[in-house]
Amino acid sequence: MQKSFPYTKWTFQLGILLPTLVIILLILDVSLGSVNIPLLQIVKALLGAETDKVSWQNIIWEFRMPKAFTAILAGATLAVSGLQMQTLFRNPLAGPYVLGISSGASLGVALVVLASYSLGSIFNTSLLGDWIVVLAASTGSGVVLMAVLALSLKVKDSMTLLIIGLMFGSLAGAIVSVLQFFSEAQQLQIYLIWTFGSLGGLDWNELYLLAVLCGLGLLIAFYLSKPLNTLLMGESYAQSMGINVKKVRILIVVSTSLMAGSVTAFCGPIAFIGLAVPHLTRILFNTANHKVLIPAVALSGMIIMLTCDIVSQLPGSQYILPINAITSLIGAPVVIWVILSKGGIKTSFSR
Repeated sequence: MQKSFPYTKWTFQLGILLPTLVIILLILDVSLGSVNIPLLQIVKALLGAETDKVSWQNIIWEFRMPKAFTAILAGATLAVSGLQMQTLFRNPLAGPYVLGISSGASLGVALVVLASYSLGSIFNTSLLGDWIVVLAASTGSGVVLMAVLALSLKVKDSMTLLIIGLMFGSLAGAIVSVLQFFSEAQQLQIYLIWTFGSLGGLDWNELYLLAVLCGLGLLIAFYLSKPLNTLLMGESYAQSMGINVKKVRILIVVSTSLMAGSVTAFCGPIAFIGLAVPHLTRILFNTANHKVLIPAVALSGMIIMLTCDIVSQLPGSQYILPINAITSLIGAPVVIWVILSKGGIKTSFSR
């Protein structure tokens, strides 16, 4: 008897409902800002038609659309990264940053920003906001990734890898704390603003690079959907099914690092999306099949991140609230709800 296609049961949700929500939220997100642009003009611009004012066209395509697409990429990749980490470690509280990738990126930025006061001849803080912060964050996360990958070849189980990642994060955090202690107020303020996270500030060239890195990470994640299903039963079971656990573990680390590392480099650390969205999606779809979960989690991450970006602009002024504050306000209650709900964590991993 031929097996049914794994997406059949969720065709409406994956093919119509969630993509439609993404499009609606994208239009709503682009419509918000300090300059009031009629909704019809926004739709015309998105369809490629000319708006009544040239300035509206520039605002939509040079500022608001890159920001909205950044939210889509960040939401999808952080959510899928969190799903992979929770499955690999079989830990419901694992997120995309448990391997120390975010801490490595933060350390790279801290070395540039906080050391710029004493090394002003080398690091020019006026360059901040362009490529220097991205390069610093990428270098920091890349160094941690290389260290984790090297050690992953020697460790026997994923739990040991989790502990190693946490130790890398603690070590990087300690160095950042020392740098903060010896820094001036101006440098501390610049670094603090970066830690708030931001979806704005990317031009199309930066967005293209972010899309390539995130797209590559997502392709690896889709390729790993079957091994991820077997890992739910434990590494011993996966090995008995012919899965090369060490190879799969390395690919998961690479995929997560590409997605979470690139988002952190361009947008700063963004909390709770990778932790909360996978749980919420498991409950809504009532499945543990990664062939369904990966696209569902990616679409749900887009929806949640666009919603957070919309909420961050609701005060109606030229100021935008820190995206990290909004994601925490939404994500923390979700995690608490999952933990306190009857069998919430257990059922989310056993279905």
